[in-house]
Amino acid sequence: MKTWQDVASLYQIYPRSFRDTNGDGIGDLNGITEKLDYLAWLGVDGIWISPFFTSPLTDFGYDIADYRAIDPTFGGLDDFRALLEKAHILDIKVMIDLVPCHTSDQHPWFQEAQSSRDNPKRDYYVWRNGRDGNEPNNWRSLSGGSSWELDEQTGQFYLHSFLKTQPDLNWDNPAVRDEIKNVVRFWFDMGVDGMRVDAIWGISKDPELRDDTVNPDFHGNPEAYGAFIHDHCKMGPYFQEYLRELAAVCDEYGDRQMVFEFYPDEKLGDIYQQYRQVLTAHPKASAFFMEYRQDEWHAEHTGQKIENYLRAAGSAKPFFCVGNHDQPRIASRLGAERARALHFLNLLTPGISVMYYGDEIGMTNGELTADDIQDNFSPANSIIDSRDLERTPMQWDDTQFAGFSSVQPWLPVHANATKTNVLTQAMHPDSLLHLHRRLLHLRRSMPVLQRGTLEVINTGNGFVLGIKRELGSERAYIFINFTDAPQHFSIPENTEIIALTCPHRPIIRKNEQLTIPSHCGILLLHKGKWLNYRP
Repeated sequence: MKTWQDVASLYQIYPRSFRDTNGDGIGDLNGITEKLDYLAWLGVDGIWISPFFTSPLTDFGYDIADYRAIDPTFGGLDDFRALLEKAHILDIKVMIDLVPCHTSDQHPWFQEAQSSRDNPKRDYYVWRNGRDGNEPNNWRSLSGGSSWELDEQTGQFYLHSFLKTQPDLNWDNPAVRDEIKNVVRFWFDMGVDGMRVDAIWGISKDPELRDDTVNPDFHGNPEAYGAFIHDHCKMGPYFQEYLRELAAVCDEYGDRQMVFEFYPDEKLGDIYQQYRQVLTAHPKASAFFMEYRQDEWHAEHTGQKIENYLRAAGSAKPFFCVGNHDQPRIASRLGAERARALHFLNLLTPGISVMYYGDEIGMTNGELTADDIQDNFSPANSIIDSRDLERTPMQWDDTQFAGFSSVQPWLPVHANATKTNVLTQAMHPDSLLHLHRRLLHLRRSMPVLQRGTLEVINTGNGFVLGIKRELGSERAYIFINFTDAPQHFSIPENTEIIALTCPHRPIIRKNEQLTIPSHCGILLLHKGKWLNYRP
């Protein structure tokens, strides 16, 4: 089986929305197993499955009540073992979600901790007395309001960085760190290949629990999350140490990988220095490049972001990510043409290209009403703020429920599924699906796209991003037009176009000068080598 060094792509699956096989309108593990052949055909090297553990589902699985059991909604351990076995037969690695910074309030640890102040599990969580009859400090929850909830039974407040049903674990307690490491060992022993580690910024906090600094640039609700600079509630003094300790479990198992979810905070200083703290924590750990979540569309700035992240990564395996279950769909944010160009870029950068289910066919945000919303993070069932928009069912075909289920799904299928679906695009060689497939197979076959260095090059046109990938004598060049108009620029001599995003639009080449249409991306390789790499 391939090693993580050979992995070039990772496909995120949100299990509730991928494929329902038991007719309850909710995706399940057997649905993932059923579609592994499709992912192998696509050229995917690994999958990352969002949480499927026992949970009351107030945050749809990111509130875990049992780290070692599977919620019946998704199946059972035997179903997961079958998924793992088939994935490995297909040479697909399996990464699962680890949620180490908080549990559900239904977890036995919290149930014990809540029972009395002197319970042995009390220190598994963060408890404090109030201050002058109010919360212990001014920390804000990402879900809104204070990060503190009063427990009437024991008269103390507990900390929750997210929903009040998600109490924060106390990572300063060595017993907690041991518990989480044993969870990792449980799944690694089963054969899981890696962990995506959730919300790691909260793994260490200010031991003195000092107030966060007021944000002088914020002019909205003074109690809102953005009203503060979060300089004490995240990335505390033991941040890197705890990450290193957790990732070191990989050393016990050989070829294992961790990748951390980390959103740097520009209010806390240089974001790439923050990335560096995570990326250098341990040789078998990395962090997602998350800067594509911004809607900015600028050639020079995009190139700078990529180079800065790679410098921060050093020898760590880069993970370039376009979208995920917490971010609006890229096709909705940028539009179809820009999204196609960004996917093209993401699939041709070093390391591991991460794609969110459905992005390979250009799925857009769902069309939901207030009555459809199930996301508890969405204030007052606000549609615009709901993460449900990017979690609608996978669009497999043009049938009533898009091939996702035989019954009405947990979220409505988008009306565009009649045209935007896997089956339809599989029959059209110039579709976005086939572009993904061609590029994924090129990444597998071309060492320069797997392991080559990356350098942003001057195209002579500030509207066109130019990138050179180099490995030994092999060179590949990526060019992307970031404007709404055709652009003219210089290209290296003796090169041939081997892939592009706009096959039916005019491309004009005169010697080493090229004119390409709006938002078009092209891949070039030196003549004499390119024929070997036709997908």
